[in-house]
Amino acid sequence: MFDREQQIIETKIREFCAQNRIPLAELKWSPIPFSGEWGISTSFFATAANEARGGKKIQVPQRAQEIAEQVKVQIGRVDGISRIEAVKGYLNLYFSTSEYARRVVDEVLASGADFGRGAPKNERVMVEYAQPNTHHSFHIGHFRNTILGEALARLTEFAGFETIRASYPGDLGLGVITVMWMYDKFYKGREPQGIHERGQWLMKLYVEATAMLEPKENETPAEKAKREAYDAERREMYRKWDAGDPYVRDLWRMTREWSLEELRDILRILDVKMDVWFFESEADEPAKEIVDELIQRGIADDERPQGGAVIVKIDEKLGLTKEKYRTNILLRSDGTTLYLTKDLALAKQKFEKYHVDRSIYVVDVRQSMHLQQAFAILKLWGFPQADKCYHLGYGFVSLPEGAMSARRGRVVLFKDVMDEAIRRVLAVESEKGPEVPEADRKKIAEQIGLGALAYSMLSVDNNRDIVFEMDAALSFDGRTGPYIQNAHVRANSILKKANNLPKQADFDYELDSHEVQLIELISRFPDVVQQAANEYRPLVMAAYAYELANTFHSFYHAVPVLQTDNENIRAARLRLVAAAKQAIANALRLLDIQAPDVM
Repeated sequence: MFDREQQIIETKIREFCAQNRIPLAELKWSPIPFSGEWGISTSFFATAANEARGGKKIQVPQRAQEIAEQVKVQIGRVDGISRIEAVKGYLNLYFSTSEYARRVVDEVLASGADFGRGAPKNERVMVEYAQPNTHHSFHIGHFRNTILGEALARLTEFAGFETIRASYPGDLGLGVITVMWMYDKFYKGREPQGIHERGQWLMKLYVEATAMLEPKENETPAEKAKREAYDAERREMYRKWDAGDPYVRDLWRMTREWSLEELRDILRILDVKMDVWFFESEADEPAKEIVDELIQRGIADDERPQGGAVIVKIDEKLGLTKEKYRTNILLRSDGTTLYLTKDLALAKQKFEKYHVDRSIYVVDVRQSMHLQQAFAILKLWGFPQADKCYHLGYGFVSLPEGAMSARRGRVVLFKDVMDEAIRRVLAVESEKGPEVPEADRKKIAEQIGLGALAYSMLSVDNNRDIVFEMDAALSFDGRTGPYIQNAHVRANSILKKANNLPKQADFDYELDSHEVQLIELISRFPDVVQQAANEYRPLVMAAYAYELANTFHSFYHAVPVLQTDNENIRAARLRLVAAAKQAIANALRLLDIQAPDVM
């Protein structure tokens, strides 16, 4: 808000240090908590430590205070800064309270949807998420993955990073072949119509086939022979797929597309737009070529002549004395690749074709060691981006009834949960506002229902497991999506009643404590964006959105806006309400949650 003044002061500090040959450390500013006035502060301890390291015989705390006092004199008076003080090695700058409040509100309203957007970082980030295996159906766990990845992509993009959204669905393996075999043998031509119905039906085929192919207690010889014959047929289909059999490949492409149609429609509903689609099947052949390169470069050891596999002794290659990454197989003795091999091929493509500087993998916590091993091999391989590869892990999602299992058919489909959430909200909306047209009520219900689901996933630390409870998620009280959305609605209601937003206003009156807290929180939004993006933690923004909404709700109940007789105060508070509404909307958008105007 005071960038110009801060730059003037920084220039004066640098000039002073240069003239006096003081090795100035990086100036890092932090906000001073409000105690009658707002301010920012920087320390000279690092600068004093630089002098000590350079050979000067000084006491760092005393020297830091001495520099702060000298800098204060050098700066003198700066318009917009009410006072400057040097305290215990810190330089504190304070702003006029009314001027600070006005600037915060004016900047929000002038920037609108861009309020908080960071300057370009000149770094390209790829966020990889929304990648369920094909031939299954999109469940609530996939939703957590998708909403976590999308929120992070929105945050990095808004923070100033060039961001690429990427999906890497698993579209091969015995599980995929199992569904294809089941369909081809028993259900060909009997598939249901409808994008979601057909996608969900593939998962049912998998459950049925798994039950049919697993050994059972008290199995008769005839039953065993039948099961083994089925398993042989399934594995023969896998062999044909691997050999490129035209019939099997066409069957695979057709059934894979059914899954992808469902996935694309769910991404449309969630307002997720992928930039790049990678597929596991496309990484298989390049992965084999990479193995040869790693052998030639001495990174991988080929033990196939002795009947073994191609391996990488990561700890040994990195010179680690204690086991950390272990030894990993890149190619089985039969010449087939593993997930690790294909992840290396995918990373190479990310770095060389898409020129990615940072690569974020949104993958469940069980894959933590696997990805750390992949990053270590990339480092051995010589990719500098390996140090900026990051695994954003997340815990499991279950219902109060228990954990999910695709093999057993105990899966909570996202579409079912979404439809139920919207149905419940619609019932409440129909009762509260029967005069609202049905189409509008349905749109509002979708906004609230999807917002509730998204926030229930993002408001929990990504490493923790979630037990999803519908009633808690849909509550209009507490840490929920609807509670935050309702703050936006209340702000909109005030502005709608006012019918006209003043073009300017001064805050030259004694601010209520609720006004102070609201201005304070709004001013923090740009820093929260940077923190959430740099730490790869959507939770930071989710927590901020709740705190902002909670502060606005308190303001709404305690501070008269339209009822005040003083025209200047009324104008200032109306502009503050508009700024709060904009900040809430921006925070919600970064969480992939819509901000309704009415509820």
